[in-house]
Amino acid sequence: MSDVSDEDNEISFAVKFLGRVEVVRPDGMQILEEAAQSLTTPDRDSTDKAQKKSKVHLFLSMSGIDILENKTKYMLYSCPLSTVSFCAVLPSTPKVFGFVAKHPAADMYHCYLFQSKKFSHVLVSVIGDAFRASKKEEKLRGGGRDLIVEALRHKNKVLQRENAELKRRLAQHSN
Repeated sequence: MSDVSDEDNEISFAVKFLGRVEVVRPDGMQILEEAAQSLTTPDRDSTDKAQKKSKVHLFLSMSGIDILENKTKYMLYSCPLSTVSFCAVLPSTPKVFGFVAKHPAADMYHCYLFQSKKFSHVLVSVIGDAFRASKKEEKLRGGGRDLIVEALRHKNKVLQRENAELKRRLAQHSN
């Protein structure tokens, strides 16, 4: 599910990318719902809709969130954490989650939507932890770097334990 780099300063998740949609406000569950709805109904206001759900790697680091194409590792999008204003799981579709980020050069916001079969709540939590750690670092200027690393290590341990438990259950069930 996830990999932590050698330097322990970024973590990646394999997820399905549903698309990126321009939104009118920087936050709110309604924005997330509307963005998800616009991906299923064709209109000229939404941008960069994925033609089909494509597998991507979501890299979370101290500097931001990078979205890389699965096979080629081509960077599709890069969003500095300081531009992320909202992140949540869609209540109507718990496998779908997304975040809203301000475009770095223009006065507009985009909602990035993803799907994860089992880990959408965990991913939102990790992004939230990284965002909070990033904000603390901005205040501390340098002292907060260890916060993000510890948050990611903690989430990684939780996921590893959960994965081990699920493997154990699966092994018991198949016997």
